Amino acid sequence: MQNNLRSGILLMILTMFVFASQDGISRHLASTYNVEMVVMVRYWFFAAFVLWLATRTEGGIKAVARSPVVGLQILRGVILAVEIWIAILGFTYLGLIASHAIFACYPLMIAALSGPILGEKVGWRRWIAIGIGFVGLLIVLQPGAGVFSIAAALPFISALLFAVYGLLNRYVARTDRTSTSFFWTGTVGAVLATFVGIWFWENMTPNDWLWMGTLCVSGALGHWLLIKCYELAEASVLQPFAYFHLVFVTLIGIAVFGETLSFHIALGSAVVIGAGLFTLWRERLKTSPLKEL
Repeated sequence: MQNNLRSGILLMILTMFVFASQDGISRHLASTYNVEMVVMVRYWFFAAFVLWLATRTEGGIKAVARSPVVGLQILRGVILAVEIWIAILGFTYLGLIASHAIFACYPLMIAALSGPILGEKVGWRRWIAIGIGFVGLLIVLQPGAGVFSIAAALPFISALLFAVYGLLNRYVARTDRTSTSFFWTGTVGAVLATFVGIWFWENMTPNDWLWMGTLCVSGALGHWLLIKCYELAEASVLQPFAYFHLVFVTLIGIAVFGETLSFHIALGSAVVIGAGLFTLWRERLKTSPLKEL
């Protein structure tokens, strides 16, 4: 079990590197081509990947697609597609570092929304942590200091949508398998992205098609690695290591795009991450058979 835990943690860190690389490629492509087309082509490959997985599952596509909450599955797919579009748009306006510093608040949003959406109890300690986390977010945004802009709302909206998506994942997991949710995520997103993106088609250079192909492969690889992570260890154990995403994105932003890590973003991110880790710890403690006295 210890070997599985260690392997799961290492695999989670690798997964975050893949996702960070994917964000870097998305920023590169979206700075040259429109976001709608980039998201559409990305989802085409994603849909092909989930359909291929479904055909290799016992019962095929029909069995994988079966769900008593199809409406919620479709809603999940729509929310994630919109979230990805807004996130990439944020990369082009704010850069990777600032966008992800704001986006890092999504675990706090999940904790705050778990009560009204899922009926889960949120204790006073976690409410304090949520409040402290949003103070960290204000440090990043610096409202009133001439730094805050409308563009800063993009990663915040993206984080909110991703939090709702995460909560819906919890809800549908009560009745559906992971493969079913994965199937609906890819297919619904592809339909929506195509409906919008087909009107914004642009011709790409051969070199950028290579980057697009890398983006598509990294997206599928990242999701596959994430599934493997959760096969090796519990989500509550692995989730804190998801913050390596911010670390890798920061390194890519500095090394590739010439971004800078300002003091207020570093400080605010540290506060947000600290509050997020505390809420994750409280969540794990709450579900542990050994409760606090």
